[in-house]
Amino acid sequence: MALTKEDKSNLIANYRINDTDTGSADVQIAILTTRINQLTEHLRANKHDNASRRGLLKMVGTRRKLLAYLRRTNFERFAALTEKLNIRTR
Repeated sequence: MALTKEDKSNLIANYRINDTDTGSADVQIAILTTRINQLTEHLRANKHDNASRRGLLKMVGTRRKLLAYLRRTNFERFAALTEKLNIRTR
């Protein structure tokens, strides 16, 4: 279920801000979004997997906090990232 090394490297390459960036808010949000989508599909097939559901809710909360931070600090990057990742916002 976890992201493979290649998938994670591709996400970092696509969403990084500069060549040495591996942990900016943009990269973290992209990785969390991919993982959230995977877990959502898993939970559609396994409705009673409450441990994974709890992990999903924690990831959604973490992504929400990162999105709020990005929205406060750099709204242009926030708008571009939510559009690119197809994340609904208020």
